[in-house]
Amino acid sequence: MDVIDGRRLRGDESRRTVLERAMDVASVHGLGGLSLGTLAADVGASKSGVAALFGSKERLQVAVVQAAREVFLETVIEPARSQPRGLPRLAALVMRWLAYSQNRVFTGGCFFLAAATEFDSKPGVIRDAIAEQLDEWDGYLVATIGYAMRQGELPLLDDAEQLAFELRALEEQANSRSLLRGGGDEPYRRARRATTDRLLSLGADPTVLEASGLVPAPAG
Repeated sequence: MDVIDGRRLRGDESRRTVLERAMDVASVHGLGGLSLGTLAADVGASKSGVAALFGSKERLQVAVVQAAREVFLETVIEPARSQPRGLPRLAALVMRWLAYSQNRVFTGGCFFLAAATEFDSKPGVIRDAIAEQLDEWDGYLVATIGYAMRQGELPLLDDAEQLAFELRALEEQANSRSLLRGGGDEPYRRARRATTDRLLSLGADPTVLEASGLVPAPAG
């Protein structure tokens, strides 16, 4: 039993190591650019050993998408859940998502924006896996906005999905502009400002936005 458990633990550790490298590579070169042989060389393993962990390139790609979901949950969703439901949590979600891209959790910025661009016109298992994760994020964002509406925290808003669409567009633009120009914080600053202006226009409490970091605290 100890021998079997030891092998399983080593296999799990090897799988995590390969997935960590694969996520970063895919964020830059795309899921289609993943190679079992190259990944094996990168992590100091044999190609046959990596192939045994995943079985095929497609199964590796799906596993990478699922692993990237866990990173997103740990980096964006779970920390935001420490804030009260409604506007405070919505502001935290925006700030955490922008930081996730700006701080380059993955070298290529947001993993899912890169993956969606690569597979949005390619039907199949990989696109379905990416779409499922994006739908999950969208659903959580819409639900958070909806709760803020019911709490009266966005009194001038009548369509949660519309606001979610606008916030996603700002996030995606910040991610794309920063990558295209070789980094830099300016696109993220503008996204935070635009988000703040939009939420304030909907009747959001500026003190809540200030506490989140969306609105800089007054000098002095």
